[in-house]
Amino acid sequence: MVKRPSKPRSVPLRKSQPPDLKGGRRRSRDPEQPALPFDPMPDRIEPCLALLKSSAPSGPDWIFEIKWDGYRLSVHLDHGQVRIITRGGHDWTHRFPTIQAAAKVLPVGTAILDGEAVVLDDIGRSDFSALQQALRGRIGKRSAEEAIFVAFDLLYFDGHDLRNLEQESRRHLLEDLIPADGGIRLSQEIEGDGPAILAAACEHGLEGIIAKRRDEPYRSGRGGEWVKVKCIQSEGFAIIGYERSTAAFGGIGRLLLAARKDGQLVYVGGCGTGFNERSATDLRKQLDEIVIDKPAVDTGRKKRDAVYVRPVLIAEIEFRAWTADQKLRHSSFKGLRDPKDNADIYRLFD
Repeated sequence: MVKRPSKPRSVPLRKSQPPDLKGGRRRSRDPEQPALPFDPMPDRIEPCLALLKSSAPSGPDWIFEIKWDGYRLSVHLDHGQVRIITRGGHDWTHRFPTIQAAAKVLPVGTAILDGEAVVLDDIGRSDFSALQQALRGRIGKRSAEEAIFVAFDLLYFDGHDLRNLEQESRRHLLEDLIPADGGIRLSQEIEGDGPAILAAACEHGLEGIIAKRRDEPYRSGRGGEWVKVKCIQSEGFAIIGYERSTAAFGGIGRLLLAARKDGQLVYVGGCGTGFNERSATDLRKQLDEIVIDKPAVDTGRKKRDAVYVRPVLIAEIEFRAWTADQKLRHSSFKGLRDPKDNADIYRLFD
């Protein structure tokens, strides 16, 4: 078993400013760590997914981190060759040149890092809309070079598959590998108890926190080893149409949205805010290519000036709450999820 540090490297979540996003100082690897048998390097690993909860867990069995708002990726390093793979298994290496360059100089021959590609705002918070602008590749204020990789797990290291090691041991090895700054950074462990950390994260305007069971191995899928708790809810919804408006950007007065329930899409209301001229114009062009005659989902009362589309585009929607009849409240458009990101459509439960 990997020797654990005598004192876990973590940081308090201060109330005066957002948490430091830089990785901690490097330490020399422990020469007493036992040699492990060599394992073949996986071509791809299905990610461990966090289970959404309404309240933060408590107690010493949990490790807490910030929840990052970006694209889930794995970085594969094989003796100087880098592949950056999306959650859906697509190769996006060319889309993240800064991350690719940072991976090439990591002090390791082979590794698989699990983490999130993000673009940070002026005070160090991840900004999903800014990341989307970077990935569009447009000439403007942002470019793909601004995206960095926040690493929160190490799945393969120097010829060894680490998935059967417990979370704390994998994190110890990850801390030793990640430099203090640059295109790949460490998602730091936050000291404290879950409810207090969540309250501080929300006070800082962060999306939420992730809690991970300290002694669990890495398991693909949504098994409950990782838990996410959000300050403001943000989920993916299928776009099933829009209502026209002559006054709104792109002529989109309100998006019509759907979630999944019992394996079927169901209407969950609309979203009329969060657009700017560029995002609305780009979205309108994509919607005009998938127009259909009748709604794919029953929307109840007939919508005035509605245009219906095939439900193939997934919008990331931020919202505050649900109505009693399961409609979104105070919703705002954050951007489109890329189909290759393999994003989920939100699931409703009775």
